[in-house]
Amino acid sequence: MKITKIIEETKSISSNIKNAYIDFSKMTISLVAVVSDVIKNGKPVIGYGFNSNGRYGQGHLIRERFRPRLLEAKTETILNEDKTNFDPQKMWDIMMKNEKPGGHGERSVAVGTIDMAIWDLVSKIEQKPLYQLLSEKYGNGNPNRDVFVYAAGGYYWPEQGIVGLTDEIKKYLDLGYSVVKKKIGGASLSEDCKRIEAVLKILGPNDRLAVDANGRFDLKTAIDYAKKLSNYNLFWYEEPGDPLDFELHKELGNHYSGSIATGENLFSMQDARNLIRYAGMRKDKDWLQFDCALSYGLVEYLNIIDMLKENDWDLSRCIPHGGHQMSLAIAAGLGLGGNESYPDLFQPYGGFPDEVRVSNSYITLPEINGIGFEGKSDLYSIMKNMTN
Repeated sequence: MKITKIIEETKSISSNIKNAYIDFSKMTISLVAVVSDVIKNGKPVIGYGFNSNGRYGQGHLIRERFRPRLLEAKTETILNEDKTNFDPQKMWDIMMKNEKPGGHGERSVAVGTIDMAIWDLVSKIEQKPLYQLLSEKYGNGNPNRDVFVYAAGGYYWPEQGIVGLTDEIKKYLDLGYSVVKKKIGGASLSEDCKRIEAVLKILGPNDRLAVDANGRFDLKTAIDYAKKLSNYNLFWYEEPGDPLDFELHKELGNHYSGSIATGENLFSMQDARNLIRYAGMRKDKDWLQFDCALSYGLVEYLNIIDMLKENDWDLSRCIPHGGHQMSLAIAAGLGLGGNESYPDLFQPYGGFPDEVRVSNSYITLPEINGIGFEGKSDLYSIMKNMTN
């Protein structure tokens, strides 16, 4: 049992949208295939993975450092104890060999991308959905296949205007979402308030709006926004300031009684722990958005989960960033609070298997071995082409 190939291809997910900090005109991701010599149904078993949007493709790091370490590893060092499958923890340790601690920026994304493919591979070899495997290994054995999802959109489009924004949000509501999200911080406070109020007018009595500043604000601006946002009963106020400015988040909690969400740009257990220690996050109302695909993968996410349990956080307060099926599987298998979703953007990498439908912001995950990529035809056609 061995890994025969690890393939990386850098793919464009460019569009003309902007958030408060960046535009996506040149955005890329890395798509990875980890090919094994294990044969199922007459074909080698292959695991697939990719990194989340907002961080560029990691091809150079994957090809220069992390792929060679795995391919050069002795077979016995990457297998589980009974030699029946690969061991994600051992493979993670090999990828991280000779890497200094700290400085978690881009390498955490490269490792997280490969790690996703490894877990897809491992669960396919077990012939189980990843959510089932995770529930049996780390949970109670009974995954909750009904997962909360919200629609992330409301970016700044050229010449979009208020009508374009509300048309977009109406589409998400028609798809079955009851929680939607839009961007703030890319316009003036007064203009952002007009956009928020326009969206609120079209929401039903059971619908909610979240807003996301993408880390744009200094403390004064974050507080200025908080005072206005307090009038709107929002689902959450996301990433008001720099993700590592824990003092800003702590002080903002003194000025905003609603929910704050953050964590998508923290890429290690240590950074996540500092958020919990120092940012004044409130266990009863705030949300944690750590994204395994950006933060060294599920192996490290399990460390984050252990840290949260040690600090008496309920895992239902975790709603990961990224909109990918990996986090959906983790949510179902380990009891997270849900997952982000991109109904229109960053396709075909976001979204769900083809037959899945949204109802009142919930979906039911189908029984597909692995993460479930094979159930999404547009995505799987690209994945298959990597190894043909």
